[in-house]
Amino acid sequence: MKIGNIKVDGKLFLAPMADVTNLAFRMLCKKHGAALTYSEMISADAVLRGNVRTAYLGLSCEEEKPFAIQLFGNSVDTISTAAMIVEEKYSPDVIDLNFGCPANVLVKDGSGSALLDFPKKVYDIVSDVCKKVDVPVTAKVRVLNNMKKTLDIARIIEEAGACAITVHGRTQAQQYAGKAEHEYARMIKKELSIPVIANGDIVDGLSAKQVLHHTGCEALMIGRAAIGDPHIFTEIAHFLHTGEQLHTDERAQRVADFKEYMRLLELYGLEAYVDIRMHAQWFTRGIKGGRHIRQGISSTREKRSIIQLIESMCEQLPDMATNNDFHGN
Repeated sequence: MKIGNIKVDGKLFLAPMADVTNLAFRMLCKKHGAALTYSEMISADAVLRGNVRTAYLGLSCEEEKPFAIQLFGNSVDTISTAAMIVEEKYSPDVIDLNFGCPANVLVKDGSGSALLDFPKKVYDIVSDVCKKVDVPVTAKVRVLNNMKKTLDIARIIEEAGACAITVHGRTQAQQYAGKAEHEYARMIKKELSIPVIANGDIVDGLSAKQVLHHTGCEALMIGRAAIGDPHIFTEIAHFLHTGEQLHTDERAQRVADFKEYMRLLELYGLEAYVDIRMHAQWFTRGIKGGRHIRQGISSTREKRSIIQLIESMCEQLPDMATNNDFHGN
């Protein structure tokens, strides 16, 4: 598929997630088959202030391409100015605009999914950013409480110049509870000429196949199901290609992926910006007896000790659980 002039080889995208999708994690997901990766969502206001902690969020490398930077904010001028800055500083292949985050801290500020109540402002933001940058501009939205309003927003985003749209099948009020409704993505796909990416409750090969079949979308965006389990991209791709589940030693895979993640954090100089204990705990989710490992992780700050605890999964713990602790994205 193509997003503007950018060719994307594959149907599986890594969602932008705060405190998760740093460069090291994105590269790990890329290794496992993510066709397009997104930065953590970046505050347009923080970009303009030159916030030091924000500076690392847009870091990328040639091997990651194509990659996207996602921006959020509540001001047309601030977002478009920030878009120009990140384009010059980080050279992303795509700039994505966040109209979908339901977090209260963003919504109270009039950012994220709160903007969906102001269609004219959504149009102005997309249109102005498209005029100010050379790379393709895309948008991510949540669905509204009825189909007509949702379709209207999608049309506005396309008319403003966006090259693709991602549709998360939950409302702002749902947060991440309940079931994602992909009928919205199906109807938007029928209405729009730009690529549509479906997002929400894509947790394995079967759910991915069902959503692709139902919606007709060009691609899928995977979020929370990838946290601590970047190998999910390999598993889903295998199922979509063969119709069969990929059988792997999941414990050994988690250990290998975590150790590679640690190597990449060090390689890109990101260790100081990441809560390694929290991330290590994610890699034990979905494993029977993982709580014991997480308790050990919580009691140490030593990187080597954390790695040793993760490695012990292959020696001490019973078989993997059939259900992953993360649902939806």
